[in-house]
Amino acid sequence: MTSRVMRDFDLLLPESVPDVLALLASHKNNCAILAGGTDLLVALKFDYAVDNVISLALVPGLDGLTFDAQAGLTIGAGVTIAQILKSADVKEKYPALWQAAKVFATPQLRNTATVLGNILRASPAGDCSLALYALGGKLLLENQSGRREVDLDDFWLSYGKTARRDDELAVSLQVPPPVAGQKSAFRRMTRTTEDLSKINAAVCLQMEGDNCRAARVAMGCVGPTLVRLPKVETMLEGAEITDDLLQEISAAVASEINPIDDIRSSAEYRLKVAGVLVRRVIVQALNEGDDQ
Repeated sequence: MTSRVMRDFDLLLPESVPDVLALLASHKNNCAILAGGTDLLVALKFDYAVDNVISLALVPGLDGLTFDAQAGLTIGAGVTIAQILKSADVKEKYPALWQAAKVFATPQLRNTATVLGNILRASPAGDCSLALYALGGKLLLENQSGRREVDLDDFWLSYGKTARRDDELAVSLQVPPPVAGQKSAFRRMTRTTEDLSKINAAVCLQMEGDNCRAARVAMGCVGPTLVRLPKVETMLEGAEITDDLLQEISAAVASEINPIDDIRSSAEYRLKVAGVLVRRVIVQALNEGDDQ
């Protein structure tokens, strides 16, 4: 419980996307968008202050979660973590995302928190964000001037800061369809089961037999934003994944991260366990297992 009092704001209830865009154009940086609200409502009790909150509760068409063999996975702005967990397509075709959703907070929060909200929060500890970073994807952003797509590789600029402009609504995320031989996994370490990650890792591997054709390897809680590990990816690409290679990868991880001391862990601990975590998540992906 907290004794902090939320400051006053005007709650705006548009009933269409054009209405949302008009409000964003009018209020710009003096407003916030409310979808699940699991982060926003907490922030409003602390040092975050805006005069207007734009709720998406009455806006239709934002809660779609669909898969198409050619287009891939489309995640609407209102899709919750619980919806991800219920999706057979996600569990089968994007296991890293499903595994991240499985360990996300509590059932109550999973029923409310949205996937795009997790991305827009721009936290270096975001579990679903990290899984999606490894899988790859593009955010569809819209304002009154039109639409544009931003790759997740270019979206997180610094802690809490993204490439979304003040007058833009994040409408959906498009995740590419899995290719033949694609395997992915997510893994994390926490103080307690329902706590935020103190370090996490996700991989997406394109395998041909025992050889890795391409790789995306990402980590969280080791820098101001989620980070990819290009050295590790290069070590994997074109190589047979053996125990010796995994040992080399484990040793190389520390050179690609820059963790800090915080309330959940220390930089020293994160540096020591990061390589082990990456090795384990690669093995988990290869085994197509979910041993969180």
